[in-house]
Amino acid sequence: MPAPAHPRKGFGRVVGASLIGTTVEWYDFFLYGSAAALVFPALFFPDSSEFAGTLLAFGTYAVGFAARPIGALVFGHFGDRVGRKKLLVISLLMMGGATFAIGLLPTFGTVGVLAPALLVTLRLVQGFALGGEWGGAVLLVSEHGRPENRGFWSSWPQAGAPAGNLLATGVLALLAAFQSDAAFESWGWRIPFLLSAALILVGLFVRLSVSESPVFLEAQRVAAQKAADSGVAETPPLLTVLGHYKREVLVAMGARIAENVSFYLLTVFSLSYLTKAQGAESSFGLNALVLASVVHLVTIPLWGALSDRVGRRPVYLFGAVGIGVWAFALFGLLDPQNLWTSVLAITVGLLFHGAMYGPQAAFFAELFGTKSRYTGVGIGSQLASLVAGAPAPLIALALLGSFEDPNPTAVSVYLLVCAVVTVVAVLAYGETRTRDLAADHAVVLKGAERPVDHV
Repeated sequence: MPAPAHPRKGFGRVVGASLIGTTVEWYDFFLYGSAAALVFPALFFPDSSEFAGTLLAFGTYAVGFAARPIGALVFGHFGDRVGRKKLLVISLLMMGGATFAIGLLPTFGTVGVLAPALLVTLRLVQGFALGGEWGGAVLLVSEHGRPENRGFWSSWPQAGAPAGNLLATGVLALLAAFQSDAAFESWGWRIPFLLSAALILVGLFVRLSVSESPVFLEAQRVAAQKAADSGVAETPPLLTVLGHYKREVLVAMGARIAENVSFYLLTVFSLSYLTKAQGAESSFGLNALVLASVVHLVTIPLWGALSDRVGRRPVYLFGAVGIGVWAFALFGLLDPQNLWTSVLAITVGLLFHGAMYGPQAAFFAELFGTKSRYTGVGIGSQLASLVAGAPAPLIALALLGSFEDPNPTAVSVYLLVCAVVTVVAVLAYGETRTRDLAADHAVVLKGAERPVDHV
């Protein structure tokens, strides 16, 4: 499907800045997830059994999700008040700084329990930053573009997730290929974390070069004018969301359940399942994930473009139903003796995930008014991450039972239940692709019963 022409001068730079920024931040995030699956159990929880150590490592992974709704609230508030661009620069610096610091951490063998405590602290910083990153990145593109192409262009920041995952797993796979397991566990794992410093400089340079969202600037002007005319201050974004967009928040949360859970099971839990339960080498799982991530990266914008043609709901529902069915083929195809069936298992799963993730940015942006959009999108998406993505690897491990006698069918049932929740949520709301974000300022003054100028 050919890419639509960009709608205005400098728009390509906006798309590129959002894509590069999200790629860098997701690189940091997935690097942690991969390390939690492969080396953190032995480095930070050496006194535990292999299964318990993996459970504890995934526990530190989940801790970061607890900070994401807080990050979404803080970044959303100021993003709706002072602009998208400034907050995106801050989130990038926070995420990169925490990731670089993880590469310098002492291990349990050096400082004892202080090591996992420091790891958890830096993980919280990562989660806080990422909680504010996603909403701002997708809104900056969504609010710059034209309604008829919004699904396609706003899916490019979404492609930052597989791009970051591809970059992180690619670096880890390269190190695993040229290092012994002992060398990788001793010092090699630090290299990808330290490399984040260079990536952050690139992302920062690009983000500083783009302009603020014109839709936000116009909404800010309208809000100031209405407040001046009425003498009544604008309601804080959070109160606007809680007072006028409760249904939309619930829809966004429900829509993310299957998308979020499936992604972390396919990209994080699958590594543990292949290496710990199936006995595959670390490089085997990483190579399978790299190949699958390439397909995921390429197809996400195509799903976004398709949602411009047929609507957000049909594409999203296809992904949710598909992942619920594929869950029962996934683990049977993860075979340490056959790379290509393992690649097929993860690739098809990520294709269904992409059908949800591609249209998601446009879909969520279309749920909220401009002056509370950053807050609404952030709260809806990150609360879902807290209840879905955070415990997903932990729940999957608990359902698996053990590495010696695993029960993957229970994990498949878990993914099916999540898919049903998402299908219900998407069906509960109407089609949104025809909404014009530029026509929806949704300014809410204190004491107003409903948004002013809401379309």
